[in-house]
Amino acid sequence: MSHWPDDFTVTGQHVVVEPLTMAHEVDLAEAAADGELYKLWYTWVPKPEDIGKEIERRLGLRDIGSMLPFAIIEKATGKAVGMTTFMNIDAANKRVEIGSTWYRKSVQRSPINTECKLLLLQHAFEELGCIAVEFRTHFLNIQSRTAIERLGAKLDGILRSHMRMPDGSLRDTACYSIIASEWPAVRTHLQWKLEKPRD
Repeated sequence: MSHWPDDFTVTGQHVVVEPLTMAHEVDLAEAAADGELYKLWYTWVPKPEDIGKEIERRLGLRDIGSMLPFAIIEKATGKAVGMTTFMNIDAANKRVEIGSTWYRKSVQRSPINTECKLLLLQHAFEELGCIAVEFRTHFLNIQSRTAIERLGAKLDGILRSHMRMPDGSLRDTACYSIIASEWPAVRTHLQWKLEKPRD
């Protein structure tokens, strides 16, 4: 069954973002174990032994058209170092959320996230004609909120008691977006971030 958007792969200098498959399971299990990210309470990263189930879950959502899941491949190693998705897909209004994203600890704060977001945003706005791209995260996930704001996304608001976390606590969700008219400036900003010397 075909769903909007179609599967696609995008390639940059540091990263390849490609459709998620079960072939990525071994790399992603290793990635999830790096830094024991699955122990963080304010986000959700699958345990290494649950990666296969998580891939199957995301592919199931692809089958019904609500998610387009990707593996994030580090070009230097050829290994999958994380996952991301287009989710909450609204084909009628040409809106997607980039979310359910995580990276292994060793590649965090590297150019990989910036370039991954640049490539996905470029495809969303320039190939799919999206009117907006959304980002959502836990209100208390300061690392994630800072990363989203550094992309150039603007805070739309806070959904209070929006969802229940695995530990039973209620999450206040910070909602951000980039709209089509902002994309040229955001694209220039992200390209500059990738090209400037690192501190």
